[in-house]
Amino acid sequence: MLYLHAIFNLMKRILVLFFCLIFQNVLTAQINEIGVFLGGSNFIGDVGKTTYVSPEKLAIGILYKWNKSPRHSYRFSYTQSTIIGNDLDSDVKGRVERGYTFKNEIKEFSAGLEFNFFDFNLHEVLTRKVTPYVYTGLTYTFYDELYVINGETKKDDRAGTLVIPMIVGVKSNVFENIVLGFEVGARYTFTDNLDGSLPKNGNFEPLKFGNLNSKDWYVFSGFTITYTFTEKPCYCKE
Repeated sequence: MLYLHAIFNLMKRILVLFFCLIFQNVLTAQINEIGVFLGGSNFIGDVGKTTYVSPEKLAIGILYKWNKSPRHSYRFSYTQSTIIGNDLDSDVKGRVERGYTFKNEIKEFSAGLEFNFFDFNLHEVLTRKVTPYVYTGLTYTFYDELYVINGETKKDDRAGTLVIPMIVGVKSNVFENIVLGFEVGARYTFTDNLDGSLPKNGNFEPLKFGNLNSKDWYVFSGFTITYTFTEKPCYCKE
């Protein structure tokens, strides 16, 4: 749909502009982090395995954090991956007998708040810091609308959905300007058609299958590597 392509292009432009503004303001009094996410993805829905964390396809992304205090950061990211499902890999007898498969390309934009359980004050450069953290926020994901006919999964059109991310992880400043983290993040979507089980297109409505009262999930698990830059804040109490 044209409006979805317009939204996608607008979000890409906003992301590029955002990172440009970051580099133009390197004298800000906050620590900034910019880096990459590298890991894997898996799907939880009406097709394939029901394992909650089981990376199957490569997931890559970029992220930026603005550390507002030692306990919380504003985080912005873009992540993309392929999610797959194969009923033959399931331990559910009915799915194995059905034998459906699917593949979907997802592109995720996210903005939200990362909260540290312990103080993560990067002003103390000679001190090794380790903390668990959680993240959630507002996420929008683009994906392919699918439908299954005669046992074969086909593409219809591009679509988008709001997503609620629920991420837990642990991180440490392994070097003076390098922060390494590991995280697992489940994404609850507002669609039931990442796998083709509930097509939006009314022409394919008779082809729906599975649990129609349950939305699809996908999971990203992997490592974040970020570089810190600009002046170190003192986080002084006002």
